[in-house]
Amino acid sequence: MSDNRTITRTALLLALTLIFQSLRFFIPLPPFLSTFLIGSLVNASLLIATEKIGLWSALVIAVVTPVVAYFQQLLPLPVFIIPVALGNTAYVCLFLFAGRQRPALRVALATLGKSGLLYVLFAWLLTFIAISPKLAAGIMLAMSWPQLVTGAIGGFIAFLITKRI
Repeated sequence: MSDNRTITRTALLLALTLIFQSLRFFIPLPPFLSTFLIGSLVNASLLIATEKIGLWSALVIAVVTPVVAYFQQLLPLPVFIIPVALGNTAYVCLFLFAGRQRPALRVALATLGKSGLLYVLFAWLLTFIAISPKLAAGIMLAMSWPQLVTGAIGGFIAFLITKRI
């Protein structure tokens, strides 16, 4: 694929992903429900980028989305950008690493890796940061089992879409 096509496709998918990430500002959904909808769409975008454009494009999206999430005030501290970007990167790389396996196995590996990494990184990071126990508990909840759900749903959406494009 030519460089111009790669850059254009990356930019379009990044823009679409950022629109997905901004849906909570336009669609009045309860926060927990919006987490599942938006997280699944963002994860789908990461895997579509991996499959259809390539690793570097997926990594751009993996890193830019938590930066934008911080500016949207969805991440309470800028230091939280790093573990989210690392979790997204793990999701993309593990999915790519399992390349010859069945799609469900690839998604399962990527989802488990991302979820586990996010949980461990946030648990470790929160030992150094003084925030309210209520906020810390909310962050740890968000970085636990909902990541498994959004990773799996995102993988399913990506599988359906990549089969058609």
